[in-house]
Amino acid sequence: MINIIIEKGNHHTVQQIGYSREIKNNKMGKNLSIVTISLQLLLASTSAGQVFDVKSYGGQPNADITQALTKAWKAACAVAGCKVVISAGTYKLGAVSLLGPCKGAIEFQLQGTLQAPSNVGKDFWVSFKRIDSLIVSGGGAFDGKGQTAWQKNNCAKNYNCKTLPINIRFDFITNSIVRDIQSKDSKFFHINVFGCNNLQIQHVTITAPGDSPNTDGIHIGHSSKITITNAKIGTGDDCVSIGDGAQDVTVNQVTCGPGHGISVGSLGRYQNEEPVSGIRIIGGTLSNTKNGVRIKTWPSSPPGTASDMHFENIIMNNVANPILIDQGYCPNNQCSNKSPSKVKISNVSFKNIRGTSSTKEAMKLICSKSVPCQQVAVAGIDLVYKGAGGSATSTCVNVKPTVSGKQNPPACTSKQ
Repeated sequence: MINIIIEKGNHHTVQQIGYSREIKNNKMGKNLSIVTISLQLLLASTSAGQVFDVKSYGGQPNADITQALTKAWKAACAVAGCKVVISAGTYKLGAVSLLGPCKGAIEFQLQGTLQAPSNVGKDFWVSFKRIDSLIVSGGGAFDGKGQTAWQKNNCAKNYNCKTLPINIRFDFITNSIVRDIQSKDSKFFHINVFGCNNLQIQHVTITAPGDSPNTDGIHIGHSSKITITNAKIGTGDDCVSIGDGAQDVTVNQVTCGPGHGISVGSLGRYQNEEPVSGIRIIGGTLSNTKNGVRIKTWPSSPPGTASDMHFENIIMNNVANPILIDQGYCPNNQCSNKSPSKVKISNVSFKNIRGTSSTKEAMKLICSKSVPCQQVAVAGIDLVYKGAGGSATSTCVNVKPTVSGKQNPPACTSKQ
């Protein structure tokens, strides 16, 4: 069984899914240049393909198109190099699973707006599963209609709360592109990526109110070679969250806010979590978020590793905790802190991070006493505290970072 991490309250819980064999089969190593060429060929293969419009299957604006979309998808999946089209207009859609494998490349082109029902009995609304060479595009919107569901979310108080539906799930998707779509007001996570390999997410817009619970923008777990580029995300939780089993993830030029920032973790809450490595958060701007860039692990955790994680060229605008490693992460006191975290963090860098902090401690590196952080580099930091009571400060615990370039606030002296 595989543990898929799902955030509840301010932390993540686990849902058991019997996909362990498929995970291993989907982790394909490919040269980056070959991957880029293959994605270009994918775009070309569907551009002139046969079109399956849901209107041809009885789907009409202002009506439920669940059956029409299911029929259109099944027909298109049996033909190589085609596309399913939902044209301009507003449509109602129930929970739907769009399954592969398909005969060849397939495009889901949403030009209109899909509206979710008020109640969805499953943990997802729209699910793409076991598809190679998928394109999701069109500029349209997935409207989760989460306003009535959020008030029923009690995950901050009850760790075993019922999981609400994710707007869009991508499970075991390979060699694929998601671009130019919108997700709004999801009842839970907006986009969940699980068991995927070589997936590019480009120019997506994700929106929900800043007080909407558990509305993470994009969550990634048990996946490799995932790239997020030029996304605009504002939610009530992490703009991007990266869970265990994530390998070779690049987040490039993301605009984040409101929300809780960009996070690796939380890690170490459960047994047998897979290592995290090869994480690069490059460029982008965070504004008025509750955190900036952070790595978080639970105390009293099983052993684990998180390594090769780099945060570079990021602008902070009035951000609380702009730079944060928190190995005592324990939201709402729903954990045991009898012993330190055993998740070993190593090979981490924070470089060229600048802007303003809404908290005085602009940089906090709080590592585990059991497995102190190793190979942490801090370079070119310029964070100004805008509040009253002096300049920004920094704190280090159980870590001795290598320091270079500008240091504002002054680099911390390690405390044991």
